Amino acid sequence: MQIIRHSEQTLKTALISKNPVLVSQYEKLDAGEQRLMNEAFQPASDLFGPITLHSPSDWITSHPEAPQDFEQFFSDPYRKTPSPNKRSIYIQSIGSLGNTRIISEEYIKWLTGYCKAYFYGLRVKLLEPVPVSATRCSFRVNENTHNLQIHAGDILKFLKKKKPEDAFCVVGITMIDLYPRDSWNFVFGQASLTDGVGIFSFARYGSDFYSMRYEGKVKKLKKTSSSDYSIFDNYYIPEITSVLLLRSCKTLTHEIGHIFGLRHCQWLACLMQGSNHLEEADRRPLNLCPICLRKLQCAIGFSTVERYKALVRWIDDESSDTPGATPEHSCEDNGNLPKPVEAFKEWKEWIIKCLAVLQK
Repeated sequence: MQIIRHSEQTLKTALISKNPVLVSQYEKLDAGEQRLMNEAFQPASDLFGPITLHSPSDWITSHPEAPQDFEQFFSDPYRKTPSPNKRSIYIQSIGSLGNTRIISEEYIKWLTGYCKAYFYGLRVKLLEPVPVSATRCSFRVNENTHNLQIHAGDILKFLKKKKPEDAFCVVGITMIDLYPRDSWNFVFGQASLTDGVGIFSFARYGSDFYSMRYEGKVKKLKKTSSSDYSIFDNYYIPEITSVLLLRSCKTLTHEIGHIFGLRHCQWLACLMQGSNHLEEADRRPLNLCPICLRKLQCAIGFSTVERYKALVRWIDDESSDTPGATPEHSCEDNGNLPKPVEAFKEWKEWIIKCLAVLQK
């Protein structure tokens, strides 16, 4: 295992900057927020640790990128920021997300509530779910894993056409595997930062995807025409477990972070680290490091205390979403399913430690 450890001064500059304007901006933050963010460059901090690499296939080793500090984020001329007229994140589900309609509806409400807390201060709305056929996307059977896959680029074009006037971004979510081009095996997700759209698949987050007993394998693609999507009728959907919900929340917030202009984090263990495979994605924490937290706060303008409290409420509220999430189309009341939040308990303890620092 390799540990990427930056000097205190490097981390301090990445967070605060040497630009007098940005230093002044930092000094105007609430005292508690400064205290928490300063943990970034405290070597003994038990809140924010260094990035660890476990294999040559890990993201940083295999995808060399220039790191992005706060000043580079702030000065990026192409960065998109929510405006008073565009402060809504829309979620579009494509295909069924659960084995029953009720599970599907509850799962998307859980994700909506989580996004509302994570991107605190923005509205999060649901678009009417659509079947795969509505997107007119290309699809195939993966020659290695023998599961169905839909074309990510085609879905992005569909989402761009559906983007509402008040949308900061529209994100599609699906339980069907994705591929970006014929030569690629698969992709967890893909986004267009200029168009403010993204599509993310949770198909590989089920506990059985890589096992011999996986039920989503297709022997042969029987397609009468390019407009025949009948193969997706009753296609296999993994069980919604606590681990699958955690992985889904992680991917969704990571990719929306990119739409805000946050690049892959190379400073500390952070949600915005890149990941090349599921094992690496599982090591990535749910939280943002202080440098990325400052970036997101700069983009949205939230109170860090209120954001963390909203995340704790989401974990504690074991029904559906947090109060105030606004589905564009309300569902009939079917009785709420218990939200599987066991996998989030450790993170809740971490947030409570952060709140103690913020409110000291």
